[in-house]
Amino acid sequence: MATLDAATLDDLRDALAEVEDKKPTQRLMAVINYLEEDDATMAEVAERYGYTGPWLSRWVGRLDRLADEPVEQVVYDDPREGRPSELSDEQHDQFVEVLHDSPEEVGLDAPAWSVPLARHYLSEEFDVEYC
Repeated sequence: MATLDAATLDDLRDALAEVEDKKPTQRLMAVINYLEEDDATMAEVAERYGYTGPWLSRWVGRLDRLADEPVEQVVYDDPREGRPSELSDEQHDQFVEVLHDSPEEVGLDAPAWSVPLARHYLSEEFDVEYC
């Protein structure tokens, strides 16, 4: 069983009160739930959040740093460079606007957007291919 060595449950709860984003909230809640539930396994608790036991084990270890480091450095991911967008800012804005409407409004035969349908739209409208 993974445990906290330096941080306390109160440290985790204090951090939870400070965060606003979904992922940091999930990370903190998963670790808090795991530590408070004596009979739960890491895999069981992690599954509730859509993750695996090893994911939860890493976060128990990382959140233990809350005893010595600021919340922002522990619960948030470091910014990562992604690949550059193939859409211009104007095309991106247009795409976002289209997603707010039904696909039928742009001539597609579907009641709601899906990832494959959005890819199709990007390919047809902007000649851009995403995997």
